[in-house]
Amino acid sequence: MSNQLLHLFARAEYDPSRPSVEAVLDSSRYFVVRVEDAGKKAYIGMGFAERSDSFDFNVALQDYTKRFKANLNVEPDADETSPHVPAGPKKDYSLKEGQTFSIAIPGRSKLPATGASLLGSGSSGGLSAGGGIPLLPPPPSASRKR
Repeated sequence: MSNQLLHLFARAEYDPSRPSVEAVLDSSRYFVVRVEDAGKKAYIGMGFAERSDSFDFNVALQDYTKRFKANLNVEPDADETSPHVPAGPKKDYSLKEGQTFSIAIPGRSKLPATGASLLGSGSSGGLSAGGGIPLLPPPPSASRKR
């Protein structure tokens, strides 16, 4: 191998606050890399033959950006309480043994008679689904033309 092949052509530092790599608008496989040196800027196009490689590259950039921003946020001390957590002891809202509750839905009659399910009445005949809501008959079958 010659030394020419090992020569660094360009270097683009990636800073999430000022990204040097951006995806192009009309393709998911191509990116534009901004290279800066001594005040000069150059934009270099970069593409992937496989969409999966492009996806992996994009996920790596997003993961780096997420971790970079997480490192900027200083974690609060363990002694400080979060403003989102209510103060005081935790409340127990679970139902106790034998305890029940009911929900009144406006426009619905009371529970159906005994033996009826929640979705329909005890008898399967008729065009009703229970609760006073009638069902429409099925549409007529299409006539076949020969």
